Formats: sequence, structure tokens, C-alpha cells
Amino acid sequence: MELIPIGTILAVVTNQVIKTAQAAKDVVIEKDSFKVLSKHLFDIEPVLKELQLQQLNDSQAARLGLESLEADVKKANNLVEKYKNRGRFYLLVKCRHIVNEVQEVTRDIGRSLAALSIANTEVLSGISDQVHRLQSEMQRVEFETSHSQLQIVDRLNQGLRDQKRDQGFANDMLEEIARAVGVPVEPSEISKELASFRREIEEAANRKERADVLFLEQVIELLSQADAARDYEEMKKQYFQRAQVIERYDASKEYIPPLKPFICSISGTVMVDPVSLCTGTTCERAAIETWFDHGKKTDPETGDVLEDTSLRSNLPLRQSIEEWRELNYCLKIRACEAKLSSEDNSSVEEALNQMLDLIRENSINKDWISIGGLTDSIISILGSSHNREVKKKILITLKDMVEGHARNKAKVLGHQGLDHIVPCLGRDRSISMAAVELLFELLQDRSNWNVSACRQLSQQCSGILFLVTLLKGPVKESADYAEKILNKLFDVDEENISRAARSGWYKPLIDRIVQGPESSRMSMMKALVVMELVDSNLKLLGEEGIIPPLLSIVASGNIESKELSLSVLVKLSGCRANKELIARDGGVPLVLKLMFSSHVRTILIVRCSEVVEKLSSEGDGVKFFVDEKGVQLELEPIIIELLALQQNANSCNNFRRPALQALLGICKSEAGLVKTAVSTASGVSLVLPLLDDPDSEVREIAINLIFLFSQHESQGVVEYLLKPKRLEALVGFLENDKNSDVQMAAAGLLANLPKCEVSLTMKLIELDGLSAIINLLRSGTMEAKEHALSALFRFTDPTNVESQRIVVEKEVYPLLVNFLRVGSVTAKARAAALIGNLSMSSPKLTDVSKKTGCWSFRRSRVPLCPAHGGICNVNTSFCLLEAKALPHLVKLLDVGIEATAYEAIQTLSTLVQEGCSQKGANVLHEADAINPVLEILTCGTDSLKEEALGLLEKIFVSKEMVESYGSKARYLLVGLTGRNVHDDGRPGRRVAKVLSLLERYSKSSTSIIPGLF
Repeated sequence: MELIPIGTILAVVTNQVIKTAQAAKDVVIEKDSFKVLSKHLFDIEPVLKELQLQQLNDSQAARLGLESLEADVKKANNLVEKYKNRGRFYLLVKCRHIVNEVQEVTRDIGRSLAALSIANTEVLSGISDQVHRLQSEMQRVEFETSHSQLQIVDRLNQGLRDQKRDQGFANDMLEEIARAVGVPVEPSEISKELASFRREIEEAANRKERADVLFLEQVIELLSQADAARDYEEMKKQYFQRAQVIERYDASKEYIPPLKPFICSISGTVMVDPVSLCTGTTCERAAIETWFDHGKKTDPETGDVLEDTSLRSNLPLRQSIEEWRELNYCLKIRACEAKLSSEDNSSVEEALNQMLDLIRENSINKDWISIGGLTDSIISILGSSHNREVKKKILITLKDMVEGHARNKAKVLGHQGLDHIVPCLGRDRSISMAAVELLFELLQDRSNWNVSACRQLSQQCSGILFLVTLLKGPVKESADYAEKILNKLFDVDEENISRAARSGWYKPLIDRIVQGPESSRMSMMKALVVMELVDSNLKLLGEEGIIPPLLSIVASGNIESKELSLSVLVKLSGCRANKELIARDGGVPLVLKLMFSSHVRTILIVRCSEVVEKLSSEGDGVKFFVDEKGVQLELEPIIIELLALQQNANSCNNFRRPALQALLGICKSEAGLVKTAVSTASGVSLVLPLLDDPDSEVREIAINLIFLFSQHESQGVVEYLLKPKRLEALVGFLENDKNSDVQMAAAGLLANLPKCEVSLTMKLIELDGLSAIINLLRSGTMEAKEHALSALFRFTDPTNVESQRIVVEKEVYPLLVNFLRVGSVTAKARAAALIGNLSMSSPKLTDVSKKTGCWSFRRSRVPLCPAHGGICNVNTSFCLLEAKALPHLVKLLDVGIEATAYEAIQTLSTLVQEGCSQKGANVLHEADAINPVLEILTCGTDSLKEEALGLLEKIFVSKEMVESYGSKARYLLVGLTGRNVHDDGRPGRRVAKVLSLLERYSKSSTSIIPGLF
């Protein structure tokens, strides 16, 4: 056979190289790889032309090299042709395989070029270096798919492995693929690409590339679910066409049985991808392929041996099956609509289950259910139904409906879906879990968040409250969803952070204060200032670490931020636990330093004063006035500075009031600090003028301070009160029944003032001050009553009988007796003392007229007072017997309570005054008061024993009392004194005096104590 001239072969190969190089430049996918191939081919062209010019050696080696190069260039050309006009989606999905093919063919061409150059070494000697470099590069070439395309393919493969079939993932993947290959994301363009993709699957199936077919079918199934893969108007049109067809079926019909040709003869089920055999038998593709894999080569229906095992897609049958399925979808949708409108819970649940089945069977039903109006129906039912299971099932159904489906999400959000979904967040665990999962899905927009939907959720009044509740709840899955949603809502609108804090989740707010930009920090602090917080909320804020950053702002922030941080600290310090934290973190010296600094804005002084006020409130006094090490701060300078703030005539009440309140709290805690305020800082003179302040709160705090100060400096207060209109103000404080502390302080102030100021006493009576005190005895708090009782002493002075009479006429006596019965220990003691004051005047006020003539006869029927020997009553002689006080006074002789026993003895002593001691002693005997007095000698305190001895001195003037109690008294007195009876001390002398009285009436002349007489 005649050989083709080698020059002709060379010319053909040269033309083929140029043609392939040119075509390789125009491949759409993997442009870089094909461009490299094209470049190398263009670089081969000069080599081949050099061979033509130099007359290539017609040797066997040269021919073999040239033939090998020709074959490889043809392979390259076939590769270019293979992929030049393929669908772009297909090319992207296969990009890794394509790159490998291009790489391999390029290396093959390089090897063929090397073989050709070896056979023509002399001919190519002029360009040997160029040829060597080219063939070396081509043999070692390594192509890589573009990183962005590989990412898409890898994500697609991973999704298929994870069996992701949701519409959201489909939307994302379709959009990424379309953008990567330059296809507009429009239904018309996407439809073309997907149609091309399906043809690739059919061709692969015809080539029996089963693995490739399986992979490509999975891809097309996923991408077909994307919104852009469907023309919504076409879907609506198709639905209404199918709905029109089913109108001829009875309303109760829900299913059309399949036709026999729809059934696969192998699996016995309705086919999805029907294919025809050469015999005309139709089977499910997967079923017949498995049939063949098992070695069966017969027709599954007839049993005939198949001469040809190729498969052809039966598109008409496939279309008929799809139409049958769609008609059944429409029947079920129609049936669901009827069940939903029945208002029967079981029917509604059945409809919801059918809807879930439809959605899971074919994603097109997500659209058809919505087009059929069922979405609107179940949203309405969600809002109106009270059935727990119905609500839960609707939430689950809606989640399946909207999952990855932008149109359905928009429909739910637009149909006031959030109005009905958000309340479900507050229901039981199962419903709230379903609701938060649905809500999370609604807020997703492909791979990101739907900001518009997030803003819509922010406007739901209870949304954030429910989400915070779920976040703190026991169900971890619900908590995770809630936290993700909340964090996104915070990004959308910072106000949501404040709303979350008001709902009890403070961490995001604290984080913004600690780490956020200045504007965020200010915003969060402003929110806290106006937030209504109970003690538990305040404590939680402190525990979560808000105090250190606030103190840091106080130390180094600008004026506005300092003011806000101090305002927050004011609120926080209303909780005792936070006071401890502020003190522990060194906040007290910091606040005091700023408060007392010169050239500080008034507003900062105000806020500092409010913090200090809170620190000293609720009886805490100076407990928290420590440094960060817990060391007590020096208190005297603080007292002086707080009082100095009152000196400035221009001081505003905004900081005068809290500073005064802080001073009051401090002074209440330690008496020594009161003395410091009075002596060192001239507290009385600074605070007294504030009693005239126009601010009622300042006046009330001032009266409390003056009460404390008056214990150490009373004269200046008296002088002030005797000035015009001052005493009226004090009476006004006594009459202020809306503030018991003020009443108590005013009464206490009167009690502290000297009793010798008779003019002050009479002026108070004139101004109804006494009446105000008595009203306080009737209706004040027990502490206020105690101070009122103390204030009464100035009105019951035995030297001022007129004042006493006014007191008694105002019916104070019954009140005092009642205090003996039911008052506090202090009230009982003071009431007893006051009765004693009145009783001291009884002897001189008792009517003891001589009994002569008719007068004697007329008066003899009036009972005489057994103690005073005359005619007594409460109003005229202030007699405690007439006031029925004696039994209660006797009860107070209990040695366990010294204060009341002491005052009771003193008051009982008024019954045995000189001139009526015998009668008084008999009264005490009849009241069984003497034995309790004797008991005091055994276990009372020294001062109490001394008072008891004084009373016994008066009692044992009576011989009858000595005869009745002498033996017991002698025994107790001897045991009391022992050998110390001759001591010069007062108790010793009193013991001796009582013993001498006992000896005077003794039947035996022998002294009990030798040497006593």
C-alpha cells in the first residue's frame, strides 16, 4: 500500500492543531484550563512549520511520532467539541472531571511532541531549546478547577450526601451555579439550562453510565425545587387546569386509582421514570436496571429473551403519570379545604396530616397548597383554635410549607402570621418548640436573615419576652433557636436589647455597656435608667457583672456618660446585694471623691448624692462606707462635707435632699457621728434653717436630723423654736400623719428639749401641740408613741399642776394605763413614769375635808380613797387607783424586765408618800405588790434593788406590814448584805435602815445582826 507523504500528514496535523487551539479558547466552563491547552497548541504550530521548512525526515520513528501527535490532537479536538456546546450547568457540575480530561490530553500531546522531536533532532536543532521546554511543560502540566467553582461543587456534593432536599438549599445552589456560569436567575433562562441538563442525563443513560446518571438525577431533582426553576404563573395555571378537571369528581372523592399501564411489572408500584424495552414493555428504570444487574436478560412481563437491552425513556407515559399524580394532589387539596372549614378538631388534624404528606411527596405542593388558599386557612385556625394538638400540628405544617420557600414565607408574614405564631411561644413545651422552629425558618432568607421579617417580629409586643422565656427554659433546642433569633434581633435594632433586659435577660445589655461603641453604651444605660426593675432584677444585674464597667465609666467617662452610669448605680444601689458589690469594687471612695470635688457639674453631685443616700439607707448606715479592701473610710470628713453642701445658699434641693438623707442614714447608725456633726461641723446651725425650706422632703429630713442633734445640743434648738412661727412648724410636723418618721422625730425632739423651759411648754399647749402629741399616742406607730410619751414628761412635771390638769383633762390617763397593758417595754416604762408624775400630785389634790355635822353625814356615803384618805378621782386628783392603774403596775414588777420594774417601783412609791404611808402600804398589801418587791432583792440588778429598798423603807413604817412581811424581809436582807452591811455605800445604808424598821416592831429585843444596835 502506498504511504501518504509525510509532508501531507504534517500539514494535516498542523491544521488540526491550529483548529483545536482556536476552538479551545471558546469553551465557557474551565476557561483557564482550555486556554492553557490552546496556548500550548499554538506553541506547537511553529515547531510543526519548522519541520515543514526543514523537510522532515521520512523515517519510521518520525512517522510514528507524527501519527501519535495527530491522534492526541484529535483527542483534544474531540474534548473541545464535547464540551464546547454543552449546558453550562452540566459543565459546572462536571468541572473537576473536565479539568482532569484536559490535563491528561495536554500531557499526552506533550509526550507525542517529545517523541517527534527526538526523531528529528537535527532538523529541529535551531529551536531545540524551545521544543524541549514546550514538551517538558506539557508533560508536567497540572490544571486546577477554579476555587469558586470547586466550592460550589463541593457544597452541592455535601448537600446530596446529607440528603438536603429543602427549597432553601435548592434556591442557594441554583443561584450560585447560575451566577458562576453567567446565567440570569430568571425562570425562562433557568428552564433552558435545566432542560439541557435533563438531555445530558438521557444521553448518559443511553451510554449506560449508571453512576453518572444517578448523580445527575440527584442534582436535577434538587435544582428543580428552586423557586427560579419554576414559573409561578405557569404553576398557578397548571393548578387551576387540574382543579377544573377534578370538578367532575364527587366532592367526597379523594383519590383516583392508577391505570394499569402506570404500574411497573417488576415492582408493582406506580412508575416515576418509565423506560421502554425493545419488546414494548415499560418498566421503572431503576427496577429494570436492577433486573439486568442480576443477570436476567428476559422481558419481565412476557419472559421472552431480549435481543437488545437498551432502554428508551417513555416520555408520554411519564407525562400521563405526572398528570395522574397532580390530579390526586388537587383532590386531596380540595378535601383538606373542606375538612379545615368543618371546625371539627379531628377533621382539621386529618387535613393537616394530609397536607404534610402532600408536601413531603412533592415540593410543588408547597405552591399548590398555598394557591389553593389552605395557608391562609390554617393561619386563621392557629389564631382561633384552643385545641393544643391542632395548634401544634399547624405550626409543624407551616414550617414544612415555608422551609426554603420564599413565596410561602412572604405569604405567612403578610397574612399576620406572626400575630398568631408569637403567642404560641408562650404555650407548653411542645407547642413553643414547634413555634420557635417555625419562627426561625420564617426569618431565614436563603443563607442569610430576612431583615424585614426581623423588624416585623420586633414590633410584636410579647415576642422578645417569650423568646427570653424560652432561652431560660429547660428545653435546650428551644433555647438555642431563641438565642439565635434574639441575637439577630439585637443586630437589627438595639432597642431589642433593652426589651430583652426588661424581660430578664441582661447579658447582651451588659456586653454592650462593656464592649460596645460609645453610642451603644449610652443607649443601654439610658434604657436601664428608665427601666422598671424589682429587687430580684437589680440583684441579677449585679451578679452578671454590670457594676465594674459602670464604675469605670464614672472614673474616666465624659460628663454625659458619667451622669448616666451614676444614674444606673443609683437604681442598682436600691438592692443591698449591689451595695456590697459597689463597696467591694471600690465604688464608694470613687463616688465620694467625685461628689466632693470642686468644679464638678451639679448634675454629677446630684447623682453622687443619690448613690450615697442609697448606700446609707434601710438602716445600713456606714456599713458600706469602705474601700475595696473592706477598710472603713474615715467618716468625720464625710460628715463635714455632707453638711458643707447645705451651706451654699444656691444649693439646689436636687442634691441637698439626697445629701441630707445620706447624712441622716449615717448619723442614725452611730451616735458618735451625731456628736461629730454637732460639735465639729456645727450641724445644728446648718440644719435648723432647713426647717423653713420650701421643699417638704428637705424639711422632713431636717426635723429627723435636729431630733438626733438635740440629744447633744438642745439650747440652740430651743432658741430657734421660740422665734415667731417656728413652734407652729414643729406642731405641723407632729400633725403630719402621712409620715410617721417625721411625727416620731418631732416628738423625740420635744422630749430631748429641757423640761425647765416652761414658756416652751405653755406655748405648745396654746398651739395645740399637746393635742398633737396625744393624737400620736392614739394612732402613731409604736416607735412614734414611745417618743410621744417622752415628750409628755414636760407636760406632767409635778411642779406644774396646771399643765398636769390639762393633760388629764385631755383623757391621757386611760391611754397611759392601756400602754401599761399592751405597749412595748419602752412604752410601758414611760407610761409608768408618767403615771408616777401625776400620782405625786394626788395627795395635795385629794379632798380630805373634816367630817362634821350634816356635812359629815352627807359625805359619808361617798367612798374615800384607801390610799389618800379622801375623795379622789382621775380628773381632780390624778389618782392612779381611780384610773385602775395599780394592777398593771404590779405586773410590771417582773425582775426580768428591769426598765419597767424600775419605773413601776418609783410610781408605786408615790402611794406611800409622807402623810399617807400607812394607807398606801395597806393598798400595796391588798394589791399583792409587796412580795414582788421583796423578790427583787434576790435577783434584781443593784439599781433595781436600791429602788426596792427605798420603797420598803416607806412600807415598813407600818407595824402591820412588818408583822406580815418582816420574817421574809429579814431573811432576804441578811442574805443580801452578809458581812458588808456596815459598808458606807448607799445600798448598805438602806439595808440597815430597813432592818432597823423591822427591829423596831420585833417581839424579840435581840438583834438579828449582832452589833447593829
